[in-house]
Amino acid sequence: MALFKEWRTARQLQRKADQFVAALLKEPSAEDTAWLAATATRGDEDHARWELRYARRAIGLLVAQRDALDDRTGSIVARAFSAAFERDEQIDRDRRELAERQFNARLSAYRDAFAARVPDSDVRVGQTLLAFSGGSFREVDANVRRAGAILRAYEREANETLRSVFGTAALPEHVPPPALASGASGTS
Repeated sequence: MALFKEWRTARQLQRKADQFVAALLKEPSAEDTAWLAATATRGDEDHARWELRYARRAIGLLVAQRDALDDRTGSIVARAFSAAFERDEQIDRDRRELAERQFNARLSAYRDAFAARVPDSDVRVGQTLLAFSGGSFREVDANVRRAGAILRAYEREANETLRSVFGTAALPEHVPPPALASGASGTS
């Protein structure tokens, strides 16, 4: 029975990971794509769309690793994302390896941008998007701020989806968190 229970739990986690990843594969808005194309990619909407796709996916993966309730969630989501990447019909078969390298470079850069200890992390995140897109990113201007706002919205969406798919922490109101950590019931 224990083996069956473990198998069922693993299947449930996999289904949740697939559902979360499906949300990450959502196409960027036409408005954001047009803005990024005009601002950074010299009018190339396909490049702009891919940069926004990479950003949404990388940020979603980072959110799963950082904010999940279960330590396994990040790795399960990464595997589900890898499988989805292999099935992605928008990537030519002969370009998958290149697309994976591009995604991994962006994942690393966004991880660093989100982890940076700076007063306005939206600026760092926006600069990262514009740097990959070929836009101006050294001056902190309205474009850097808009890029940061777009990516923070992706982060919020990913976090909301993560909570709706995998659940939220529920602590009893009458028990303080330190008592839960120590195994005490918090009642006297």
